[in-house]
Amino acid sequence: MNIIAILNHLGVFFKEEPIHQLQASLESKGFQVVYPVDVQDLLKLIEKNPRVTGVIFDWDKYSLGLCKEIHDRNEKLPIFAFANDQSTLDIHLADLRLNVHFFEYRLGMADDIALKMGQATQDYQDTILPPFTKALFKYVEEGKYTFCTPGHMGGTAFQMSPAGSIFYDFYGPNAFKADVSISMPELGSLLDHSGPHKEAEEYIARTFNADRSYIVTNGTSTANKIVGMFSAPAGSTVLVDRNCHKSLTHLMMMSDVTPIYFRPTRNAYGILGGIPQSEFLPETIHAKVAATPGAKMPRYAVITNSTYDGLLYNTGFIKENLETPFIHFDSAWVPYTNFSPIYEGKCGMSGDAIPGKVVYETQSTHKLLAAFSQGSMIHIKGEVEEETFNEAFMMHTSTSPQYGIVASTEIAAAMMRGNTGKRLIKDSIDRAISFRKEIKYLREQSEGWFFDVWQPDNIDSVECWKLDPKDAWHGFKDIDDNHMYLDPIKVTLLTPGMGSDGQLLGSGIPASLVSKFLDERGIVVEKTGPYNLLFLFSIGIDQSKAMQLLRALTEFKRAYDLNLSIKKMLPALYNEAPHFYEGMRIQELAQAIHELTIKYRLPELMFKAFDVLPEMKMTPHAAWQQELAGNVEEVPLQQMVGRVSANMILPYPPGVPLVLPGEVVTDASRPVLDFLQMLCDIGAHYPGFETDIHGLYRQADGSYTVKVLR
Repeated sequence: MNIIAILNHLGVFFKEEPIHQLQASLESKGFQVVYPVDVQDLLKLIEKNPRVTGVIFDWDKYSLGLCKEIHDRNEKLPIFAFANDQSTLDIHLADLRLNVHFFEYRLGMADDIALKMGQATQDYQDTILPPFTKALFKYVEEGKYTFCTPGHMGGTAFQMSPAGSIFYDFYGPNAFKADVSISMPELGSLLDHSGPHKEAEEYIARTFNADRSYIVTNGTSTANKIVGMFSAPAGSTVLVDRNCHKSLTHLMMMSDVTPIYFRPTRNAYGILGGIPQSEFLPETIHAKVAATPGAKMPRYAVITNSTYDGLLYNTGFIKENLETPFIHFDSAWVPYTNFSPIYEGKCGMSGDAIPGKVVYETQSTHKLLAAFSQGSMIHIKGEVEEETFNEAFMMHTSTSPQYGIVASTEIAAAMMRGNTGKRLIKDSIDRAISFRKEIKYLREQSEGWFFDVWQPDNIDSVECWKLDPKDAWHGFKDIDDNHMYLDPIKVTLLTPGMGSDGQLLGSGIPASLVSKFLDERGIVVEKTGPYNLLFLFSIGIDQSKAMQLLRALTEFKRAYDLNLSIKKMLPALYNEAPHFYEGMRIQELAQAIHELTIKYRLPELMFKAFDVLPEMKMTPHAAWQQELAGNVEEVPLQQMVGRVSANMILPYPPGVPLVLPGEVVTDASRPVLDFLQMLCDIGAHYPGFETDIHGLYRQADGSYTVKVLR
């Protein structure tokens, strides 16, 4: 809906009556007219209601200062200034960029002025809409009748059956009209990067400070494979973050490359740390190449930035020191870093291109910007052979891409442009910092225990907070200075049970209990560790959602302190195993799980499991080929020592591979197996607490098997 805001407290007839006539004329054209009470009310209306398409005010009263205030919030928004013919337009040539339209107070001119305002608001909408989306909207409005794919032709096929009609009504007509065939020449081609698709990718590249950008319609898992397929031909050696996403493991299974791993750190909470600076230095890489059979000097390196828990690198150091022609930052979780100064120097597209090197950044647009699922982007800084790169792109891209995903990815870029996008990210950062402070305040005010936050002691400055080697709060030992930084919008809450030194306390509240409690109240936690919970304060989290989370956390404390029954406090968990949980209370369950983690020495075991690497007997690609040939068998989990794993094995959370295809768990890497067994045992002891472990297969008797090569 188009909304026009009128800031008008004039109190004189010759000004009031023309405005009343103008309101009637605007409303007849479909505009909604609202009257803010003062300047601050108007500015808040613009900030909080993006459907405002214009502002009317009295130049005699407010003048240029108000224009600049509006411009700071949305530099494209049309401003309509009214003045009588005695007014002095004290405005300079440079101020005309403020998009001000001037009118006089005259009776009988309302229809003509409303027409001009309608044209200005239409120009505004045309200006803020990016090229592909604009072309797609135009195509839908034309209502063409096609005999080519897709066969449902605007949804008509769905409406020919009862079930299809329900489906059609749920999504609405435009969702189907915009699901068009790649055969439409006026929309160009995503595969050929022509027409409006090309314009969209150029628009995105300018927005994200890239030399070249690509829209990917099936997620960053695919974006990662496209980049790796182009940058690492068969027979090459690649440097891979051991904390990589499993899509990069799949890349190594698909392509015959030899991996060498960067070794990241980890603290007692299980929070993923960064890769030490020494791992990027030439002498370290040369030594690893010499120690790896069949390895050559690597040409492609991939680093996860940020880590799952919100740690960002000093990317300038990495780009300058890594001696590989292709450097890839898997930045799935931080597509917003180009839009706030606090991230400068901490993302792949920061700064200028480096001669002789290509820097990639893959981003999940749908994760922390606004786009449909599977919307992703590849950004490139540096020169690549575009025709060859596009072959890698087409290998992984459907010849029938979903145009709604393409448009939503482009719209995400449009939302970030200019002052509006900067304010969106600033508000997100401010909201996260405010939430952090509120948790600290509640902790100080609470009787007994309350949640804590994983962060520095002083968070008054709006920045990415440095992990200082002198500080103890982060729990990482011997870290590099000016290397890792905590993103303020990634909020990790800590539950009782572990001391600041990483030692388990006598009593504790496992974070999984809190996560289940929140889930029952419609709040989904991004990641649950043993005694920590991760929340993402994206642009979609408003103040009401933050308050709901605070309220739910205080409700958990109250219910826990009252020692309510599992049946009452966690009914979904109770229903999974009523006989087991009958009569059990929350404190009993919490302490029982906590004592199990003490028994297994969880922090120590988890640290060792991710600190030691299994031995690579063959590449992931070679192991996968063996599995495809059927040269595999299933064995009990405890019998995998000394056997070559056919699959990757990774527990969620955190979704980081423990064992890769072609690797062998040896006596030296036995903690890997012990950690997996502990996760299985917790699930066996307490129904509903099973860990999702990719690569382990649960049998009918509750035991687990793995696939190994014969």
